[in-house]
Amino acid sequence: MAISFNKRELEKKREQKRQEKQKRKEERKANGGNGSFDDMIAYVDENGVITSTPPDPVKKQEVEIDDIAVSTPKKEDMEDTILKGRVEYFNPDKGYGFIKNATSMDKYFFHISSAPASITEGNKVTFELERGKKGMNAINIALTN
Repeated sequence: MAISFNKRELEKKREQKRQEKQKRKEERKANGGNGSFDDMIAYVDENGVITSTPPDPVKKQEVEIDDIAVSTPKKEDMEDTILKGRVEYFNPDKGYGFIKNATSMDKYFFHISSAPASITEGNKVTFELERGKKGMNAINIALTN
């Protein structure tokens, strides 16, 4: 079976790459491995910045185990505060609508069961919030002047 010119060229290139790779490997061994483990270590300082210098043991602070919080702190719920807003949309046939908060301009869903029967679009209201399946819902809705 005859080897074509292209196959010989490809074999020469592969062999040359193997030799170059072996040569680089031997150079790394001879130089003591430029990329040693110590060169790869990074440290984080007290401000959270990554540096190449190790931390100063004099600045080390002792931390009590009881002072470490493992969970996220609870946020003050908005449910206890009474909010003011305006009825943006109300469908009396289906019995639901949306209230726009006067301060944050957020819109909250409400059901007629949480609102007075005489509620209509454009009414100014006070309300509280409750977490629902799809987000915050307005409850305890009362009409204001």
